[in-house]
Amino acid sequence: MTVLKPRKRLLFALFASFALLALVANFFVFIGLTGADISSQLSRIPLPRLSRKPWHSADKVEGPYEPKDAHPISSLMAEADQKWAVYENTRSTTFRQTVSKYRRKYGRHPPPAFKEWYQFARKRNVHNIDDFDQIMDDLRPFWAIEPKVLRNLAANMWRNDHNGVAGIHIRDHKVVKETNKSWRSETLVTLVKKIVKYLPDMDIAMNRLDQPRVVVPWEDMQAHLKKEQDTRQLRPNVWDNFTMGMDNLLNITSKDELAHQEDPQWFEAHGKQYMETAKLACPPESHARNHEVSKVDAEASYKNRLGGIITNFNLSSDLCTIGPEIQDQHGFLYSGSTVIPTKRLVPIFGECKVNVNSDILFPANMYWKHDERYDYDEKHDNLDWEHKSDSMIWRGVTSGGTQTSDNWQRMHRQRLVRLVNSTVMAKQTVRILSEQPEKEGEYENFRRFDPSEFAANHTDVGFTETMSCIPDCGFYDDVFSMKPMAPFPEQFKHKFLVDVDGHSFSGRWHAFIESKSLGIKATIFREWHDSRLFAWRHFVPMDNRYDDVYSILTYFLGVGDRPEQLGAGTTDGAYVPRHDAEGKRLANQGREWAKKVLRREDIEIYMFRLLLEYGRIIDDNRDRIGYDGDGSELDKYDGVAKSDKDQVAH
Repeated sequence: MTVLKPRKRLLFALFASFALLALVANFFVFIGLTGADISSQLSRIPLPRLSRKPWHSADKVEGPYEPKDAHPISSLMAEADQKWAVYENTRSTTFRQTVSKYRRKYGRHPPPAFKEWYQFARKRNVHNIDDFDQIMDDLRPFWAIEPKVLRNLAANMWRNDHNGVAGIHIRDHKVVKETNKSWRSETLVTLVKKIVKYLPDMDIAMNRLDQPRVVVPWEDMQAHLKKEQDTRQLRPNVWDNFTMGMDNLLNITSKDELAHQEDPQWFEAHGKQYMETAKLACPPESHARNHEVSKVDAEASYKNRLGGIITNFNLSSDLCTIGPEIQDQHGFLYSGSTVIPTKRLVPIFGECKVNVNSDILFPANMYWKHDERYDYDEKHDNLDWEHKSDSMIWRGVTSGGTQTSDNWQRMHRQRLVRLVNSTVMAKQTVRILSEQPEKEGEYENFRRFDPSEFAANHTDVGFTETMSCIPDCGFYDDVFSMKPMAPFPEQFKHKFLVDVDGHSFSGRWHAFIESKSLGIKATIFREWHDSRLFAWRHFVPMDNRYDDVYSILTYFLGVGDRPEQLGAGTTDGAYVPRHDAEGKRLANQGREWAKKVLRREDIEIYMFRLLLEYGRIIDDNRDRIGYDGDGSELDKYDGVAKSDKDQVAH
């Protein structure tokens, strides 16, 4: 055995002592860390064959989002957070504030029964008592039409079954009759009955068709809106009651028809190019009507030149802006199956519309009716984000328009299915964003991305059934292989749920937002809830041409290797670092938000407010009725302290 000399033994003892002290010190530092600190420290320990997380990948999703790189999506998420913060911080919290804000925004007193509506909404924990601009925008132009004319139209539009209009008739605070009814009107009646005791006598004309109805020429609409603006006033001593016993309502007790029936002026446009009608409702200077406005100019208003990322979701569905580009790429626009429009402003209620339509929106029946195909159930969504598949799923039928062997490739659903099909996309290239080789965290367009392998690994998209074909759907036999249906429990295993239009809006959207997955939305249709959902905070917007789908997916999932890891100067492949934490953040934010603003209670609150405002529009004394108080009678109800009252007064 080797024996150490005394001097060497001393040096060894000193070295061992220092090592022991270092070990003890690190132990006490370690036990002083929180769980989050421990995770943070451990994550920095390099382990063999395990790559580190991307330099900008965030672990936490709480608090305001701070972009970790210069990718457009990262910047858009931060901007969306700021807009949402303004929305949150400007909400009214008392009846006084609500009434005051109403008058400032709309230049009128609130309608009769507004106090009852306010209490109804508060009892149901309404999140934002002020966010009903969609109702006010929908009803604005009707102030230019005489109330008796509106009542006459609403009372009689149902009479011709071919025109696709149902009638719901309220008398003495009861739904007393349904005319030309369908499952849609029957479902709506169950909602109306929740609030009917507060409503005046009225007739409601409801669209039975999938597709919207009213397209008022732009010049006519501007005249209507000017008249509405000119009639705004805050009269003193108005009546907080609706007028009783008005004429031009449907005679419930007799089959006798009104001597004069207003003509809604419907005309058939099945299978015709919808933009020929729609562009009439666009401003003369818009892209849809002015050929001097280029595609590049139009796209600059709603898309980023980098990756084609949507920057303005509202304009991305505006037919006056995007119509010329997608008129031959969307089934409703190119080959709509049930298009019976009118150019006359008529009061018809509908579940959706495009921006040029003047239908009166109400919450879609699929969001109210209990149907397992559309209802979210948390027990079917039992995987947390980290355990979901790194993939995007979509299932559906070939709806969207009337299809033939010559036109099916123009349909929007068919385009999506082909675009993310690995076989179809073999040997094709698309544009995505790639990190610049010499500038970490900055991006440029990369136009040589081969999506075939990426699509095979990260998408599960396909049709389950064919329909809406002439003479039949046999031409699809050699085009698409049908996939099995994927009910919600199966879809919720995937991180990304893409939602696109069918014949009209998609009834799955609420469930997608409520889920633990992240919703990706492409649509031309508007719905009642649009102002409540913030693109890039609660969901991911996608272009209706889907030319940004790979830019979106590669942002969240990542692709390729950093160029310097392949060798200096290598630029043949794209590299996008993974942004998984950002995807999780958006999914969580959308889910939590849906619990606050997309509940069944929110649908009741919206419908109650809508029918109060509608009830005033059709009242002969609409300029002399409403609530003219200052809201102080509900101070106690709102828990307003004296100091708060003084602050409101000033």
